[in-house]
Amino acid sequence: MIAKQLRPAITVTFVLLVITGFIYPGIVTAFARVLFPSQANGSIVTVDGHAVGSSLIGQQFAQPWYFHPRPSAAGDGYDATASSGTNKGPTDRKLADTLIAAAIASAEKDGAVKGSIPGDMVTASASGLDPHISPANAELQIARVAAARAVDPEKIRALVASHTEGRQFGFLGEPRVNVLELNLSVDKAFPRSSRIK
Repeated sequence: MIAKQLRPAITVTFVLLVITGFIYPGIVTAFARVLFPSQANGSIVTVDGHAVGSSLIGQQFAQPWYFHPRPSAAGDGYDATASSGTNKGPTDRKLADTLIAAAIASAEKDGAVKGSIPGDMVTASASGLDPHISPANAELQIARVAAARAVDPEKIRALVASHTEGRQFGFLGEPRVNVLELNLSVDKAFPRSSRIK
């Protein structure tokens, strides 16, 4: 009696394992590599043949001559293996005293005024991996980046404008700026080595 029940259960489990664990993922991966090769391979950004990051995963930039990303609570920051938010709410004292206070102090160094600091400048995204900042966040950082590179701020502002992406499909999300791609463009247009020692 038990053998009659176990045999179909084991057979169904094995068949579903093969279908859902091998066949279906194999088909989806094959289609993704054909239809969306860049995304299927991680949207890797390369410079001179070397991978420098992914356009889909943020990374830390702390130097004054770079645009800074939004804060990240994933691992030590932008750790794709530890994707998560802080799970702290607006009434959490530790969030206000540590994470947000430090971010506000940093934003104020860039010229932001309390009460008008863009939210993404002081809060992490849900995943902690968001590679984008808002145009308002980028605008506040222009003066610092321009001064650190000894460049006219208007030239940096033009680069920010050219890297500002609109809403997806015209109505989803908000306008945004990819930090890695913007920083690479700033490096290319205004290399520090020839301007500042």
